[in-house]
Amino acid sequence: MSLYRDTGVVLRVHKLGEADRIITLLTRRHGKVRAVAKGVRRTTSRFGARLEPFGHVDVQFYTGRTLDVITQVETVDAFALPLVADYQRYMAASAITETADRLAAEEGEPALKLYLLLTGALRALAAGERDASLVLDAFFLRAMSFAGWAPAIAECARCGAPGPHSAFHVQAGGSLCVQCRTAGSVHLAPEVLVLLESLLNGEWTVAEQSVQGTRRDASGLVAAHLQWHLERQLRSLPFVERRAHERRPREEPVSGK
Repeated sequence: MSLYRDTGVVLRVHKLGEADRIITLLTRRHGKVRAVAKGVRRTTSRFGARLEPFGHVDVQFYTGRTLDVITQVETVDAFALPLVADYQRYMAASAITETADRLAAEEGEPALKLYLLLTGALRALAAGERDASLVLDAFFLRAMSFAGWAPAIAECARCGAPGPHSAFHVQAGGSLCVQCRTAGSVHLAPEVLVLLESLLNGEWTVAEQSVQGTRRDASGLVAAHLQWHLERQLRSLPFVERRAHERRPREEPVSGK
């Protein structure tokens, strides 16, 4: 029996038979892995609750004939607990894991950068300190960069002329200069390009200063660019709420009389 161990994030689960599940994970060293977790749907299962979507776990597998089998699970980060309690963050996390699943197409192929992007995005969502919509768009942009699909933002997608350029065309690859602009291009406000570049480069101070209208325009472009390259829509994306992150007011202590 060949055993191996790795850390990974649960992307999705499927029922198998009466008590088992097929668990799809994106792991640190082995890329995407599909494995059987036996008996996890029984109430007496020792680790069924740890193998839920968004779970960041340390897993031991043994190599099976068709699918590997999970034998041990330990929780690394309980991302699911805070995410399921907030609809906006839950749906953003669902779109993130669905995208990671699509981008890691080949099972067993290492995808360390994608794994690190995934865990970083889920950690930011679980912490709740940043706008979930900004975290989602930042993940989309960086994941597209990992896949080689990053839109041109600071230069023309066709001739490479330095920008900023006000025209943007998804099929053309991003920003277009005046000479390369084609029919169907949309006009972008400079603030949208600034936001896109700050999300791609992790400049959160700049990104968080953007207004809601700018964020909405940027989100539309990012989603369109990603889904055009994926050649299919993300099932979870229409349910993501694009609203501003609301910070709870700090409660002042009540002075005694």
